[in-house]
Amino acid sequence: MVRRNIVANFLGSAWQTLVSLIFIPFYIRILGIEAWGLIGFFFTLQGVLSLLDLGLSATLTRETARLSALKGREDEMRDLVRTLEIVYWGVAIFVAFGVLILSQYISHNWVRPGQLSLLSIEQSCVMMGFIIALQMPAGFYSGGLMGLQEQVLVNIINGVMAILRSGGALLVLWLVSPTIQAYFVWQVVVGIFSVSFLGYFLWRRLPKTLNRATFRMKILSGVWRFTAGMSGVSILTVILTQIDKVILSKMLSLEAFGYYTLATMVSMSLAKLFTPVFYSIYPKFTQLVAISDMPELIRIYHKSCQFISVLILPVAAILVLFSYEVMLFWTHSNATAAQTYLLVSILVCGSALNGLMNPPYALQLAFGWTRLSVIKNIVAVVLVVPGIILMADRYGATGAAFAWLLLNLGYLVFEIPVMHFKLLRTEKWHWYIVDVGGPFFVSLVVAGLGRLLLNQTGTTVFVGFYLAAIFLLTAIGVVMAAPSIRGEAYKYLSRVKLIYG
Repeated sequence: MVRRNIVANFLGSAWQTLVSLIFIPFYIRILGIEAWGLIGFFFTLQGVLSLLDLGLSATLTRETARLSALKGREDEMRDLVRTLEIVYWGVAIFVAFGVLILSQYISHNWVRPGQLSLLSIEQSCVMMGFIIALQMPAGFYSGGLMGLQEQVLVNIINGVMAILRSGGALLVLWLVSPTIQAYFVWQVVVGIFSVSFLGYFLWRRLPKTLNRATFRMKILSGVWRFTAGMSGVSILTVILTQIDKVILSKMLSLEAFGYYTLATMVSMSLAKLFTPVFYSIYPKFTQLVAISDMPELIRIYHKSCQFISVLILPVAAILVLFSYEVMLFWTHSNATAAQTYLLVSILVCGSALNGLMNPPYALQLAFGWTRLSVIKNIVAVVLVVPGIILMADRYGATGAAFAWLLLNLGYLVFEIPVMHFKLLRTEKWHWYIVDVGGPFFVSLVVAGLGRLLLNQTGTTVFVGFYLAAIFLLTAIGVVMAAPSIRGEAYKYLSRVKLIYG
């Protein structure tokens, strides 16, 4: 089940990422980098307003996974979904009207346009509010389906919506109107379809009972501790992950912010690799904790950590060491590559470290232990946010990117020992040395040698094939350095040999 869900989530996420990245250069070509900067502001606004999730999505995932492992709790599960659903839609409506009220202030006093008119920015901001208000419940319904182990279904729906969202937007810009307003109108349309399908299928997949699902205040009182903890974690996480973009959206022109957004999109593509694994292992960890099967929990935990390393480190090594070549190959623009390559290298380093922390974080949530995340993020906000402001003010986008890297390096150094001491006391060094250390060293050596041997005079096609070859060698080396994944690879090759001789 876990393997199937990881594969489904990974393929779905990879598909959505690929679709998104393919169309971005076309958006920039049609709309211009300044309009892309406004789209980047939308992503930032979406990230900031996600703090109003209040931990409800994570609570729904955890509780549906927990209740599905227990007999005779079907009515409770349905009432839970109905109760949290009503609360969530109330929050979404509040978001829509809040952004509507602030749209004029944002367009006139926050962003710094060059050629875009204030009216087009204000109209776009209004639509941003409705898009976010639709995407929030869609994420909530996805969380419920994930808790029910319906990852395949979720990824099919999200994959179709990704095509409609990205490909449909390009068709609208090409055939109807090449304006930023047309782009956002289409996103509203896709948002309506997405939330409708996900909500429908969540209720179809819940266990059937004779009683109608009802709102119950008692349910809120039963989950409030975990929800409050997750809400605290979410608020602090949003501050830490979005503060750089919030500050830069005010300090930089929309054009310069567009370049930073482009670099951020590349670094965040790593999240599309590790997030599916998180949503697959989190329900499984929760079920194993519920039945107190610690040996199996430890086994799956280390295997998940090694799988994350295999998934992230080869990609990160290529993006960090060959950032200029990657950006040039992707955008076919020397100017864009020159403006973004250093940002990409720094941001990807931070995102890779952040990804390695995902299985430990999933383990904390499975135990219902959110206190560490709240404390670490409070400390980080107190220390890092002023640092981001100072570094962004002095060094601009590059300074903000370095702050992101230092933040995640701090998590790696300080959070991991505390977490293992509390939950898996004997497993800390196994994580540092076996799960992460070996794969990291191999990826650095193989990709680093590839960097030294690259001929700078090669054609774009040659560089593309060269990067693919270095990536393949790095990935093979990292697999060999991760014992659990290496064993799985040997088993797979043995089966292939038996089948095909």
